[in-house]
Amino acid sequence: MKAPDQQHAQIFGTPVPPGYGDAAGHEPVDRHLLQRLADVHGVGTSFHGWDGLPHSVAPETLTKVLAALGVPAHTNQLIETALAEAEVAPWRRMLPPAVVVQQGQTALVPVHVRDGSTARLTVVLEAGTGEPVEAVQQDVWVPPQEVDGVATGRATFAVPEGLPLGWHTLQAESDGVTAEGALVVVPARLTTADSLVERRGWGLATQLYSVRSKRSWGIGDFADLADLATLSGARGADYVLVNPLHAAEPVPPVQPSPYSPSTRRFFSPLYIRVEAIPEIAYLKLRKRAAVDSLQEQVQVLNKDGERLDRNAVYAAKLQALELLYHARRSPARQAAFDEFCRISGSGLDDFALWSAIREDLAPDHPLWADPDCALGSPEAESLRRKLADRIGFHRWLQWICDEQLENAQQAARRAGMRLGVVHDLAVGVDLSSADAWTLRGVLAPGISVGAPPDMYNQLGQDWNQPPWHPARLAEAGYAPFRNMLSTVLRHAGGIRVDHVLGLFRLWWVPAGNSPRDGAYVTYDHEALIGILALEAQRAGAVVIGEDLGTFEPWVRDYLAARGILGTSILWFENDGDSPLPPELYRTQALASVNTHDLPPTAGYLAGDHVALRSRLGLLARPEAEERAEHTATLEKMMGLLRERGLLPEGGYGSTGSEERTIEALHRLLAQTPSVLLGVALVDAVGERRVQNQPGTTEALYPNWQVPLGDPDGRAMLIDDLPNNARFNSLLAAVSEALRG
Repeated sequence: MKAPDQQHAQIFGTPVPPGYGDAAGHEPVDRHLLQRLADVHGVGTSFHGWDGLPHSVAPETLTKVLAALGVPAHTNQLIETALAEAEVAPWRRMLPPAVVVQQGQTALVPVHVRDGSTARLTVVLEAGTGEPVEAVQQDVWVPPQEVDGVATGRATFAVPEGLPLGWHTLQAESDGVTAEGALVVVPARLTTADSLVERRGWGLATQLYSVRSKRSWGIGDFADLADLATLSGARGADYVLVNPLHAAEPVPPVQPSPYSPSTRRFFSPLYIRVEAIPEIAYLKLRKRAAVDSLQEQVQVLNKDGERLDRNAVYAAKLQALELLYHARRSPARQAAFDEFCRISGSGLDDFALWSAIREDLAPDHPLWADPDCALGSPEAESLRRKLADRIGFHRWLQWICDEQLENAQQAARRAGMRLGVVHDLAVGVDLSSADAWTLRGVLAPGISVGAPPDMYNQLGQDWNQPPWHPARLAEAGYAPFRNMLSTVLRHAGGIRVDHVLGLFRLWWVPAGNSPRDGAYVTYDHEALIGILALEAQRAGAVVIGEDLGTFEPWVRDYLAARGILGTSILWFENDGDSPLPPELYRTQALASVNTHDLPPTAGYLAGDHVALRSRLGLLARPEAEERAEHTATLEKMMGLLRERGLLPEGGYGSTGSEERTIEALHRLLAQTPSVLLGVALVDAVGERRVQNQPGTTEALYPNWQVPLGDPDGRAMLIDDLPNNARFNSLLAAVSEALRG
């Protein structure tokens, strides 16, 4: 694996300026001038650290971040030129590339034309429904400006308030010159969670790959998801929240972390249940025997309670899927496949092209960084023709994923779930991913997303994920963002947005910099949150924002006002040094005891994570001190449970008390006003091992590779759940407490 800065340069090229100030023989850059330019482009020049103190961003970092935005700023002259360009840039456009407005509000749209000319602006409704709507010019006078030697005026139009929700088109005309831009009418507030206020809901949260059945191929799959939804729905659950199901690499080896995918739009064929594909019934005996043999080879892995083997499973599934892909489809099935490809459009074609190329080329192959081989180039189009059959295979895989996800959602709803499957949307994609290649035009070059230093990571974090380029995303009419959301929400009752604060700002780390030497870059959150709400409203899906960590105080209020639920984790909700009383929790939130980055509650109560971190050398102080603090934290929580009559005196720590304590913690959450409660499947079966231990590598800990197990670490299958006393008891306790 290449170092992060090498990966940046390889995939995107690294727009590092030739020098900064005196180091390159230039005059020292005026810091105040540079900060002005940074402010204009939404680059933070300072930030508040975990110590609560303000920290200034180094000028060198500002220069690199601005360069990634396409703004050279390593001399005073370049900065002054860039400031002047920032003022005139909007005037160069006849129309802004995209306008996002809340339904019921009036949007004022500037139209730039030759000074003295008349202009006209109309709105063409989505999909051509209805007659074009005329926008009304307002009596707003703005002094004309000279743009490239031409006197240019600005006419201001008001878009009517009564437009329907949707993706519309602005069309401007003046003196025979025309221009188009996107007009997105979004909900002022997402209403899909409103019914939960009247009747709160609860559901299971799980890492799907770890949840297997006797029928699995060594990894949990879409059919297992349907079974888990059916089982829990019958016990009163309203949803199943799963890890990101995004596609990883098209062939083994694959990235274990579901939070470092190849694309956030399409799904991983690893989760396909091979036998559920209808064409298997029509395979000739020899081919069916081959599929059965592949299945037998990996089904023995279901009994392995220690570690999952994605690569072996994926290799076997791909061989079986190849056989099924070439099986003749009925006219109805072929028509359904063709319709799926039509709806998915060029995005599916481009992802399939990347997948076909990536089958044979390593992620560090020069082709990925060669501009002559970029998407749309003659070379790329030549490969599209040469790899037509492989492209067809990868398109077909996505169709099968779509069908099986639809089946899982239908099973969930039939079981009585109000929401059904709730997907998880990762923060970003890997630097060598499909999205990094196919969406290069709307991603920032030479930059990775990360986090500034905090008390747990004092050097900061670099996630090796390229961020959206704010301006280029807007210039694309936000289509890549929309397409991603609409695909993920196609068969979903909800979506959890990991690090939802990233729709407001992201910590950009320039290639070659330490993660602590980054800067926050702001995004048009009104547009991004609005589009998220629009796509969720259309899908009838609830949105849950993972809003943990450092954020501006107003952000949570803003999200609540837009109908986006927050996230409350029991161990993180405090009132000073004491646990937060349940009645003070937020109403518009998903509340749960833990999260996937914490150990299961059984392990947490026992302090297993302290011992693990000590063994891995992750503690910054002696283990005894860490354990003493953890014990004190637990005692405060146990005190609250006893105070509320949920745990008898001496209950915690006594024989057989672990299950009662876990149930008591969930009953405490049921006393909150939060509209959704989450129950981790690992807590329901007594699993103790953490799925992800931050700060480690695979050599130290098998992150994202731990199968669901019982308290002794033995493999726990879905088939075992109906008769599992612990599972049934916790789910019954939550349902009773919530309805009581």
